[in-house]
Amino acid sequence: MREAGENVISFSVGEPDFNTPKDIVDAAKEALDEGQTKYTPAAGTLALRRAISAKFLRDNGLSYDPEEIVVSNGAKHSVFNVCYALLDEGDEVVIPAPYWLTYPEIVKTLGGVPVILHARKETGFKITPEELKGAITPRTKLFIFNSPCNPTGAVYSEGEIRALAAVCEAAGIWTLSDEIYEKLIYGGGKSFSFAASSAWAKAHTVTVNGVSKTYAMTGWRIGYLAAPKEVAAAIASFQSHATSNPNSIAQAAALHALSSPDETVDSMVSVFAARRKAMLGRIAKMKGVYCVEPDGAFYGMLVVGGMYGKSFRGRKILNSSDFAEALLEGAKVAVVPGAAFGADDCVRLSYSLSMEDLQEGLDRIDAFLGELCGDEK
Repeated sequence: MREAGENVISFSVGEPDFNTPKDIVDAAKEALDEGQTKYTPAAGTLALRRAISAKFLRDNGLSYDPEEIVVSNGAKHSVFNVCYALLDEGDEVVIPAPYWLTYPEIVKTLGGVPVILHARKETGFKITPEELKGAITPRTKLFIFNSPCNPTGAVYSEGEIRALAAVCEAAGIWTLSDEIYEKLIYGGGKSFSFAASSAWAKAHTVTVNGVSKTYAMTGWRIGYLAAPKEVAAAIASFQSHATSNPNSIAQAAALHALSSPDETVDSMVSVFAARRKAMLGRIAKMKGVYCVEPDGAFYGMLVVGGMYGKSFRGRKILNSSDFAEALLEGAKVAVVPGAAFGADDCVRLSYSLSMEDLQEGLDRIDAFLGELCGDEK
């Protein structure tokens, strides 16, 4: 539609709308000029793994040797590697929903069985220890945990995370903790790493992170993980055969990013916080929908199930895909159907767009809802 000249406003983007900071780009240029264009160790350069180790100690209070760190081609690649290393055919993996849509697909690809645990809106899209315990069976091998969460923006407190970790310890299962959005938290909350819950949790958790969201480096494709030494070694060995090393220049850029102060990150978080506030305020005035308040990342789940059964230009809206299609056609606004995340009564809104586009897009959504509801009060 955009290529045809139509003015479409997109709330569907899953990346910061900022450019990579200039000092990080300059570090990449310097690496090119220095000829850092050769193979690196499959697990990443020693300098970068040392910087990641320092980051874990500084930000998360976790001590890892460089041998326990593996750098990959993005956090998604890291998630795949973790599942490849830990899962056998038929192993069950507990995945809270709404979930990042890639988690169950990776599990199924590797012969595992996704066990979807639906988080309730009443708890802010966060699962409870009792719910987690109820989803675990003798075949459960892994729990996939994501806080701050894509797509809900849910952020678990330290106490909530420790309680979930205690359930995992009692059941003797592994955890994959995806913490890629850890720096994007609003309202005074703080991130807490799952592996910091206890010595047992650290020995049975693989933490996945990366530079994509924090430093607006999505296209550079650098993710990393921290794991017990034997798991990290298995992953590095597999990666050496599957993809070899991550991009050498991108590693140099990531090294600079992780070794620099977080002023640029703080500035980006402030902008996101202002957009989040504006989005929530505008949605609160809309008819027939609501948003479960997100505390992190840059997403919110707009609950649109109350619109199902209504008709738009002769077509009934029965699910999130119908709603998203009608919204695109009728208001020229793009959103992601919640069905992709295991929440078919929602659509995901990303506030990674300019304040001007955000406000215009929300006005269009409001007008669309008005047309859908007619003269209802």
